[in-house]
Amino acid sequence: MERTAEITRNTLETNITVRVCLDGQGCGDIETGIGFFDHMLHLLARHSSIDLYIRCRGDLHVDQHHSVEDVGLALGQAVAEALGDKSDIRRYGHFTLPMDETLVTAAIDLSGRPYLVYNVPISQPFIGQFQSELVREFFQAFANQAGANVHLLLHYGTNSHHVAEATFKAFARALRMAVEKDPRGSGIPSTKGTL
Repeated sequence: MERTAEITRNTLETNITVRVCLDGQGCGDIETGIGFFDHMLHLLARHSSIDLYIRCRGDLHVDQHHSVEDVGLALGQAVAEALGDKSDIRRYGHFTLPMDETLVTAAIDLSGRPYLVYNVPISQPFIGQFQSELVREFFQAFANQAGANVHLLLHYGTNSHHVAEATFKAFARALRMAVEKDPRGSGIPSTKGTL
């Protein structure tokens, strides 16, 4: 049985629908009105093998912040819902990803305890029209709603596009590992008996 969820989030700032299938093929059908962010979310879908449907209509006349943060919130909530009680998942995931001159490591624990450690300095304030600081805001929002402990570390890299892209790809690969069913797993992957 496929692990799926749909989340609708409507506020005065954004109208968002997110659908996820954790056991998908990495298909992305994504429209946020922010070109670079759409690109990053397509990468996330492809490299996590999670099917993503995302529609966001946000107050882009103000700026991009509300849209990026709220998509992160909705996506994190959808992943948490699709995981259910987290029975038989690997729970932990990690990946170190090279991209040209850039190297990024992502590590995830789907512990139910949200925490973000973000050490990914991006040298330029904008990547095209995208505000670079919003990369962190997306991952913070996701971690909060998914109940995930997320660590992101830039080892080195100079091109801002490469740094952001490597971060999303490394996160996607780590998430893929964490949500996978563990063929040797039996029940909740915790000595507490719950996550």
